[in-house]
Amino acid sequence: MAVPSVSAGPPAAAASGGTVPAQSHEAREAGDACAVPVPSQQSSAPGGFLDVRARITELRLSAFAGHRRAGFPLGPVTLFAGPSGAGKTTALMAYEALARLGGGAPLAEAFSDPLAGVPQRARPDAGGRRGFRIGCTADGAEGPVRLDIAVQAEPGLRIVGERLTAGGVVLLQTALRDPGRRTVQAAWHTAGSAPVTRAPLPDDRLGTALLPLRVAGKTDGQRRVLAAAEQMVVALRSVFPCDPRPECMRTPVPTGSGRLLPGCDNLADVLWRTRAECSRRHGLLVEALRAGCAGPVADLVAEPLSDGTVCALLDRGDGFRTGLNRLGDGELRYLALTLVLLTGPGVLEVDVPGEVPDALRALTVLADGFDRSLDPSQRLALLRTAARMGERGHIRCLGVVSDASWATGVEGVTVVHLDA
Repeated sequence: MAVPSVSAGPPAAAASGGTVPAQSHEAREAGDACAVPVPSQQSSAPGGFLDVRARITELRLSAFAGHRRAGFPLGPVTLFAGPSGAGKTTALMAYEALARLGGGAPLAEAFSDPLAGVPQRARPDAGGRRGFRIGCTADGAEGPVRLDIAVQAEPGLRIVGERLTAGGVVLLQTALRDPGRRTVQAAWHTAGSAPVTRAPLPDDRLGTALLPLRVAGKTDGQRRVLAAAEQMVVALRSVFPCDPRPECMRTPVPTGSGRLLPGCDNLADVLWRTRAECSRRHGLLVEALRAGCAGPVADLVAEPLSDGTVCALLDRGDGFRTGLNRLGDGELRYLALTLVLLTGPGVLEVDVPGEVPDALRALTVLADGFDRSLDPSQRLALLRTAARMGERGHIRCLGVVSDASWATGVEGVTVVHLDA
């Protein structure tokens, strides 16, 4: 199957594939800040079964930085491609911010530089207020659930509007009524003696993430709200931003939790754990390294040192071993990203919802600079690994590349083209 290719802009096709019209940079600047929906369809898992795992299938940047009215369909493996300045990393930042909000983080923690999200040509209103709008769609057992938020970036950072919808029904809606108070007025679907329940919520937190603490679940309407909110929160929390730093991976590291950090600094410690715990996955990692590392690779080992640290080495199979300090940047990034794709939440430093079974969630890896420092054979082998894991449904990948022409022909990969 050829690589599905789409262009950034108001989507006109379902996220399952196809082509949507391109939107020019000028159109994005001139467009209004309304969100344009993408028809979303539940996909089937391998074997033809309906996929009920909570996962983000669309990212919407209605008015964020250089994006206007933009909707990006997200498949099991998606590559954002385009020249420098097209907004690839910006889109990834928006996704990561939504993930942090879904995990309960305050707004200031999710957006360290909120003014960077304000469209450059956005003019303040009479009160000097400017902000941005972003959103996403989570698919799963409850079908497509949409979340859209409006954030005021200045003069003070706050969420001024939030809407959670499913099946054409507004399940939660918030609005800023009194700028002098640090709360928003929330109304959530009840469908009981009263159609909605109203209450104030803090303006620095995602209301959807707070609903399980506020909704009793006594009526069918309330239970529907809780199910949709849980699906959205589980999908958002199941994210691992990963940008391996080769300069930090070459030296021995102290033994610790054995959970991989986003920069992969503690790679040797994680290999010390995974080699002992799962021989099958370790075998798959070694097999993948044969395609991405120079010279023969018989094994990948981790050895404890006398000072309490651990180092990782490539076993060449002829009595020689090569330390990670002798590997190139491309080899180290390839090794780290392959390990991430083959392991999953049990090995990664990620706050996954422990009360939700693994079968009901899918972890999304966010890889800015997916092909950075990789040679053509390494990047293709890495993408094929991502596609194989994505087909199984438990690991999804969203990566950023400058040119995705090399990805043509890799089954299960969606390329989203962004124009500068």
